[in-house]
Amino acid sequence: MGISSLPGRFGIGTLGAGAREFVDRLQASRQTYWQILPISPTGFGDSPYQAFSVFAGNPYFIDFNDLYQQGLLPREALDLCDRLFMGDPCAVDYYAQFDGKCRVLHLAYEHSADGLADEIASFRRRHADWIDDYALYMVLKSVQGMKSFHEWPREIMERRPDALEAAARSLKKEIHYHIFVQYLFFRQWEALHRYANEKGIHIIGDMPIYMAPDSADAWTERDLLDPQGRVAGCPPDYFSETGQLWGNPLYDWDALRKTGYAWWVRRIAHQMSMCDHLRVDHFRAFESYYAIPAGAKTAVTGEWLPGPGIDFFRKLKDALGDLPLIAEDLGYLTPGVFELLHATGFPGLKVLQFAFAPDGSSSYLPHRYEKNCLVYTGTHDNDTTVGWYRELGSAEKAFLDAYLDGVDERRVHWQLIRLAMGSVADVCVIPMQDFLGLPASARMNRPQTAQGNWQWRLLPDQFDDKIVQELARVTGLFGRSG
Repeated sequence: MGISSLPGRFGIGTLGAGAREFVDRLQASRQTYWQILPISPTGFGDSPYQAFSVFAGNPYFIDFNDLYQQGLLPREALDLCDRLFMGDPCAVDYYAQFDGKCRVLHLAYEHSADGLADEIASFRRRHADWIDDYALYMVLKSVQGMKSFHEWPREIMERRPDALEAAARSLKKEIHYHIFVQYLFFRQWEALHRYANEKGIHIIGDMPIYMAPDSADAWTERDLLDPQGRVAGCPPDYFSETGQLWGNPLYDWDALRKTGYAWWVRRIAHQMSMCDHLRVDHFRAFESYYAIPAGAKTAVTGEWLPGPGIDFFRKLKDALGDLPLIAEDLGYLTPGVFELLHATGFPGLKVLQFAFAPDGSSSYLPHRYEKNCLVYTGTHDNDTTVGWYRELGSAEKAFLDAYLDGVDERRVHWQLIRLAMGSVADVCVIPMQDFLGLPASARMNRPQTAQGNWQWRLLPDQFDDKIVQELARVTGLFGRSG
């Protein structure tokens, strides 16, 4: 469950009391891990996989009640929140977040930034390799009416030193505001991370492989991107005749290799400082990736190109030691992907919703698992298990019924949870919606759709004592207690 889905009064999940109470519930239900979604600042479309920075934290997650309790927010600003965030408690209103959060954070800045000057300066030094570029990017984006940096004046878009220096001088206070906001985010994130660890809960972070096309990273690191301007996506398949055109810039792996993958080393070190384990999204692209020509309208004309392979992971290990990475190895896989996964030693993923092909051939069936993997009923890209079952074809339902020796439609979500927990997979991760038995309306994301995603939220009393007790009982039954 992502941070955005936590309950609370500020229109979106935050890093405050709602997050700590959720951790307490995880501990009471004998859990060990909490897997989250990426926590970077979301851009247009609200996807955590298309962020304005791969290093920065999402300001929407800053908890205002904690700021008030610590004397960092005036009372009138806290009162303002009740008027700004009055929407549906079941869903995030991202426009209200975009409009309202910055108003409150500016009040916090005027109220407390001067008193935190030394701490902010120390924070800025610790994050010197990204924070100034990010802050300048965000200020310029605001000045330019939130347009993509590709549409900025040429001298700024191309990062000419004299233009950047002039902008930094004239926008000094606004830049400092964005650094202040990041200081608040990391202060609260680090406190929550410590709290979770003290309760025996390990956080599994999530790292998209690609940077967003309109991001501080794409603006500052153009020397590391594909010189032909090719972009990422997936080829045509059973699900889409034209494939998927993601639009993310691809990497120039030759240029990165010459640096010893320095940017990636820096990125992963930063991510690992924020979590206990790290899921690496779209792992297969490290073996080979699908490259779509710049300007293409669909993914039909793309081609597969070789990724950096095991050399990349050896350099990471040389620089950072053994890393607790998790390979998101879903999608179109080849023998080369399996070989790379085996060579790294990282665990891969198994998803039960992919398992029940009527011919019984799926590698996702639990009796085919090997230990070095994580099993899910579904991921953030899947329907809820209840919604999935209702849309399942008759042949798949018949196979599932035979595999489970009888489906109970009222408890099919718990039947799949038990199937996952009873497998040999090292770790079992279940979406919160499946513990609650929620329908398709609680789905987090529908791939290839641009609207209505990433909105679901847990209500304050949904993760109740009954669910906690049942989860604790089943977790203990299969020897998976924290």
